[in-house]
Amino acid sequence: MTLVNFNNRTRNTAPYFNNVFDSLFSDAVTKNKMVDKSPNVNIYENETAYVIELAAPGLKKEDFQINLKKDNLSVWAEVKKDETQVAKDFTRKEFDYSSFARSFNLPDSADGDNITAEYKDGILSINISKKDDAKLQHKEIVVS
Repeated sequence: MTLVNFNNRTRNTAPYFNNVFDSLFSDAVTKNKMVDKSPNVNIYENETAYVIELAAPGLKKEDFQINLKKDNLSVWAEVKKDETQVAKDFTRKEFDYSSFARSFNLPDSADGDNITAEYKDGILSINISKKDDAKLQHKEIVVS
């Protein structure tokens, strides 16, 4: 058995050989644009509404579809690009496809009839109003 010194460690030759291929393939998979990833989400509540912010740069507002079914809000996007370049001696054709989908369960206090969405600077903001009886009411209570 031969030992190989690598990064101040000793490793058996066979596992080192396998680690090289494992890292090559895992890097190729994680760096691949075709791997569908869910966008990062911020969810917060203010006095009058619930707000969902999705980080989805590089898309257009026409790429999004938002659907409310009972108390389940679904957001998805699908982008297909097809680019062809023809030059004197060659033709190059590239296509790209990406998509994502996220679902959110809305609380009973959410007003499903009053939902708005805006896409600006790569952030999709969904504003879900609260029902009137569920809006936070601030009042000071005097202790007697």
